[in-house]
Amino acid sequence: MENCQSPNYKRIYQDIIEKKYPDKKEKCIDLLEKEKLTTREIILINTYIFGTEIVSEVIENNSKFRSYDQETVLYILNYQIRNNLNNTETANYFKISRNTLAKWKKMSKQL
Repeated sequence: MENCQSPNYKRIYQDIIEKKYPDKKEKCIDLLEKEKLTTREIILINTYIFGTEIVSEVIENNSKFRSYDQETVLYILNYQIRNNLNNTETANYFKISRNTLAKWKKMSKQL
């Protein structure tokens, strides 16, 4: 049985830009040249291509099914510290649960 692999987002977004949004290629080129994209970078590319309204709608509809890699979790926790935000403010900004954020903070303290 083969390993489960995540989708090749880099290839997916390259195809979308090439076929439907060639005018947005310049804005995404730096991210698409990376070897591997983080969750945060995928959301960023999504925003560049489809705009914030579409991305917000997708996030609202699919919030139960999101997953975050370690780099993105650390980015969110550092963002909270840098901007002196409480859990509620951070959770609202990133559209995540306060419980999820608290769990991440607890796990990061154990590392």
